[in-house]
Amino acid sequence: MDLIPRALQLLLDKDMIGFAGLWAEDGVMEFPFAPPGWPARLEGRAAIEDYLRDYPKMLDIRSFPKQVVHETPDVLVAEFDAEGVVVATGKPYRASYIAVITLRDGEILNYRDYWNPLLAQELAA
Repeated sequence: MDLIPRALQLLLDKDMIGFAGLWAEDGVMEFPFAPPGWPARLEGRAAIEDYLRDYPKMLDIRSFPKQVVHETPDVLVAEFDAEGVVVATGKPYRASYIAVITLRDGEILNYRDYWNPLLAQELAA
């Protein structure tokens, strides 16, 4: 399945509407480690679009040097590292992510994003 490479390329292209378009209309995005003040759950493609719209203004992601995908017929587990720049400060950004993704008819039904909540401090700086 090419969902993960396609999703990561959309992020590199800063096409947040295209990225959100990978979700089912009733899809969900969850952040189990969300820090205070950050959403823990977004319901519906429109809410996901709204959340992601300004992402490129915070982070300029330039590469995904590590990409590992574990597949089952309906669930993907993606491990990836992102590298780029924090837009507000110009500081380098490096983060490792694990996403557990449930699919329905080729669209994302549920995306659980496991990332380091301490990185939110860099973005708020």
